[in-house]
Amino acid sequence: MGQVQSDSDEEVDLAQIQALYTAFMKECPSGALHLHEFRKIFGVQSSSEEEALYIESIFKSFDRNKDNILDFMEFVAAVHLVLRGKLEDRLRWSFKVYDRDENGKLDRNEVKHIITIICKIKKSNTEMTPSEVCDRIFELVDQNKDGQISLSEFIEGAQKDPWIMDLLKLDVDASGWFRENWKKKT
Repeated sequence: MGQVQSDSDEEVDLAQIQALYTAFMKECPSGALHLHEFRKIFGVQSSSEEEALYIESIFKSFDRNKDNILDFMEFVAAVHLVLRGKLEDRLRWSFKVYDRDENGKLDRNEVKHIITIICKIKKSNTEMTPSEVCDRIFELVDQNKDGQISLSEFIEGAQKDPWIMDLLKLDVDASGWFRENWKKKT
C-alpha cells in the first residue's frame, strides 16, 4: 500500500511522498504553486514569449481544477508524470496540452500553435516550416482524414513513427531540477 509502480521499476513510497510534501511546503508555504514558481522548477529563466506560452500551457494542463495554482496533489501528479510516467500517459498529457479548446480533437491550428512554439524554443534545424510540419503530422496521423486528430490517432501515430514521436511527445526536462533541488530538501 502507498506504492506506485513505474516504467523504471522505481517505487514511490509513503516516506518519499511525506518528504516531497515537506519540501513542497518549504518552497510554497501557502500550499499553492504559482506559475512563476513553476517556471523556476522547469528551468525557464528567459523572458522568451514562446517559452512563456509553452510553460503556461503545461502549467494549465496540470491545474485540474482551473484555479491557476497547483496544490500538492496536482504537483505530485505532475512530478510523477514528468519523472516516471509511462509513455502512453505522457502522450495523453501531451494531447491535453495541444488541445487548447478541450474538445477532445486536435485541429490544424492547435497543432501548428504548439509546433511553432517548439520550433522556436528548440531552434530546430529542420528545413520545414511549422505549417509544413503540421501538414506532415496530419498526413501521417489523421487516419480517417477528417481534418482532426483524435486521442487514439495521436497515440498510435506517435508510437509508429520516431519523427512524429519526437514532435508530439512534449519533453519537459525538469528531472535535473528535481534531482538537484527537491531531493536535497527531501
